[in-house]
Amino acid sequence: MSYSVGQVAGFAGVTVRTLHHYDDIGLLVPSERSHAGHRRYSDVDLDRLQQILFYRELGFPLDEVAALLDDPAVDPRAHLRRQHELLTARIEKLQKMAEAVEHAMEARKMGINLTPQERFEVFGDKDPEQYAQEAEQRWGGTEAYAESQRRAAQYTKEDWKRLQAEADDWSERYKGLMAEDEPSTGERAMDMAEEHRQHIGTWYYECPYEMHQCLADMYVSDERFKAFYDSMRPGLAEHLRDAIKANAARHTS
Repeated sequence: MSYSVGQVAGFAGVTVRTLHHYDDIGLLVPSERSHAGHRRYSDVDLDRLQQILFYRELGFPLDEVAALLDDPAVDPRAHLRRQHELLTARIEKLQKMAEAVEHAMEARKMGINLTPQERFEVFGDKDPEQYAQEAEQRWGGTEAYAESQRRAAQYTKEDWKRLQAEADDWSERYKGLMAEDEPSTGERAMDMAEEHRQHIGTWYYECPYEMHQCLADMYVSDERFKAFYDSMRPGLAEHLRDAIKANAARHTS
C-alpha cells in the first residue's frame, strides 16, 4: 500500500512543500511514483519520516539527521535506544522548564516581578512565595490582601531591597533589646512593636491595632511563624506578641 504526498502531509502534520524539499535533498525519497509521475510513499517511507521528524523536533539539522539515518553501522534497535535517551533528556529538561514557569507564575501572582538573579539578590535563600497559596486562601477576599497585591506589583528590585533592609535592621535591634532584658511591656519594646506595625502599613497594607494584635496571636499560634521569629532569638515570637498587645493597649485605651 502506498500514499500520496497530500495524504502523508496530513498524517505527519507537515506541508507538502516540506516533503518535496526532503525529496529534493535526498533525505526522504518516495519509494514509488505513479504512472503520472506523482510521489507515492510506502510504510517504510513513513517510518523514516517519523524518525526524521523526531530528530528535527530535538533540534538536529537535516544533514545530521541524514547521517544518523543512513549510517549502515547503526541498526534499528540502536536508533530506538538513541531516541529513548534523547527523549528522557528532553523530558527532564522540560520538567525543569515547567517548574521554572510555575515559580514564575507564583511570583507574578504575588506581584514579585523580579528575575531569578534579582530574587536571590534580595531574598537570598528565603522563599518569599512559600506561603503564597495559603495566604491567598486565608485572606484572598480581604481588602488588605488586595492592597498588598497592588503595592507589591509596583515594587522594583530596589524597593524590595530597601524593604528587606528595613526588616533586617528591625530584627537586629529587637534581638538587641531582648538581650538587654527589656520587658515586652517596656517603652522600647512597645516602640518597636509600633515600628513593626508601621512597616506593615508602609509596605503592604493598612494595619490597625486590632489587626496587628490578630497577627501577633498568629505569630505564636502558627508554628511556622513562631519558628521564623524564634529563629532570630528564642522566645522572640511571644515577646513580640506581648509587646504588640501592650502597644495597642496604650494607643487605644
